[in-house]
Amino acid sequence: MSASELAMLTSVASFAFAAGSPGPATLAVAGTAMARGRSAGVAMALGLSLGLAVWGVLAGLGLGLLIAHFAPALLALKLVGAAYLIFLAFVSARSALRTDAAPDLESQGLAQGNADMFRRGLLLNVLNPKAVLAWVVALALGAGDALTIALCAGVGLGLYLFYATVFSLMPVRAGYARARRGIEAAFALFFGLAGVRLLFWRAEP
Repeated sequence: MSASELAMLTSVASFAFAAGSPGPATLAVAGTAMARGRSAGVAMALGLSLGLAVWGVLAGLGLGLLIAHFAPALLALKLVGAAYLIFLAFVSARSALRTDAAPDLESQGLAQGNADMFRRGLLLNVLNPKAVLAWVVALALGAGDALTIALCAGVGLGLYLFYATVFSLMPVRAGYARARRGIEAAFALFFGLAGVRLLFWRAEP
């Protein structure tokens, strides 16, 4: 294996660990798949993946590193990202307080519901400053070329689709249906804490 191939493998492995580790993005796609089914979970996964890809392209152009080291831009991204996580906490809390199940996508139009999930996923990763740093670190470990970026983005997509598929299986959804309010309350707590934590998060120089 050549040095460039090893560098690329290191970059992809680092990014896979960052993208696949439990966090707001993986929790969002898992929760969507359990509550609304595979189609909605896949839509969320595609939105999350596009958000990652946007930062990947910017990081490849050097803008990710610039944002990571430009305090006002990073602060603005943190504030907006934290506000969005707190909004997701509110959505989950509202769902936990409902005695009925989550709205059926067919009642609002399947395409419309999936489009909403796609937008939520896109915003979640676009407004996540840690996604910027994940790319900066991954590309710093490797060549930072277009192929590395494409591979990392593909790995992110594969991981999100994996979560969407596994958590949309009927046994998993049946378990969710039985404990829906408790699970949504846990999601609300997680997203809320993640939002507050992001407000006080400081990137390492």
